[in-house]
Amino acid sequence: MGTGQQRALAELGPIYVLPYAEQSLQMSEVFGRVAPVVLEIGFGMGHATAEIAAAHPDVDFLGVEVHEAGVGALLRRIGDERLTNVRIIAHDAVEVLHNMIGPASLAGAHIFFPDPWHKKRHHKRRLIQPPFAQLLASRLQPGARLHCATDWQDYAHQMLQVLNACPLLANTADGYAPRPAAPPRRTRFDTTQMA
Repeated sequence: MGTGQQRALAELGPIYVLPYAEQSLQMSEVFGRVAPVVLEIGFGMGHATAEIAAAHPDVDFLGVEVHEAGVGALLRRIGDERLTNVRIIAHDAVEVLHNMIGPASLAGAHIFFPDPWHKKRHHKRRLIQPPFAQLLASRLQPGARLHCATDWQDYAHQMLQVLNACPLLANTADGYAPRPAAPPRRTRFDTTQMA
């Protein structure tokens, strides 16, 4: 972790990083306003999160990431860009969903390029599994959008199968959704080709 990330953790962490707790967040208290809340799971170094938050100041973004350097990097971007609509929880996403996110409280969720665990024997470690999909779907409001992205064809196929099988979700695309017209900056994990 670089000195800028360390400084951001020390100076901005107390303001923007929420401690993990086994109680539901009151989003209007967390953000100081009533606005739609989008959860991002595994934001990496925070490039896309900061870009999306800056483009949508009327939406609040809750990022969950366990990688401390990534938390520090996003905090730096929050400070540099003066973003007020981002909060972070540095903890396991499944526990956060179970204990901190109330049912039907999210306007959307983003899962961009989760670890594909490409070896077959590791597929059981992939985030997008039926129990996780059911839990996440229960936290989404009616009409909320779940946007998942991967550049591993095998994982994309699994994601589509798992999400299509979840009774609380409905695919708005015919199979895979096209890449958004105005995607955020590409991350180092995004090796897909633009059409």
